[in-house]
Amino acid sequence: MAVSDIEAAIQLLARLPGLGPRSARRAALYLIQRREAVMQPLAAALARAADSIRVCGRCGNLSDRDPCAICLDPVRDGTVICVVEDLGDLWAIERSGAFKGRYHVLGGTLSALDGRGPEQLNIAGLTTRCSAPEVAEVILALRATVEGQSTAHYIGERLEGSGVKVTRLGQGVPVGGALDYLDDGTLMAALRSRQPA
Repeated sequence: MAVSDIEAAIQLLARLPGLGPRSARRAALYLIQRREAVMQPLAAALARAADSIRVCGRCGNLSDRDPCAICLDPVRDGTVICVVEDLGDLWAIERSGAFKGRYHVLGGTLSALDGRGPEQLNIAGLTTRCSAPEVAEVILALRATVEGQSTAHYIGERLEGSGVKVTRLGQGVPVGGALDYLDDGTLMAALRSRQPA
């Protein structure tokens, strides 16, 4: 039996984080009732994004250009690289306005259970970036989970002897906390009170 266009839209919306089947139905109904004002512009924006958005070859951020605007910004401090697990963490730190350096997105954390080793993460790109003479510090802004801590430890060992200072986020980040759920003040305090890894 063929699925109707409305059901197909609901099923796709239900795949989005935070939307279950009931929320997806409400969202689909809202979009359909506001077809010209919301649905068509949203569909056009998503189509443009699908065609133009790419991963930055330097840091792993998403952008419509490569390198991204953050990597190209001459005002940002190129001596400090903030290492994050994923884009949500990068966006959370950017939202806080507390960090004015550059970023490096790993694409996850080490996890033997999930079969994610160093080869599956963007760690080689980080070590290459840290060989540049201008890089003086790497801030490991990883989640306070077992996987986050083991990834931070692994990166610390990889950068040992490189001459780059390796620090971690300090106070304010709760154990098991995800950066993209923290408020701006907590993120700012954590960045200011970072400590050696």
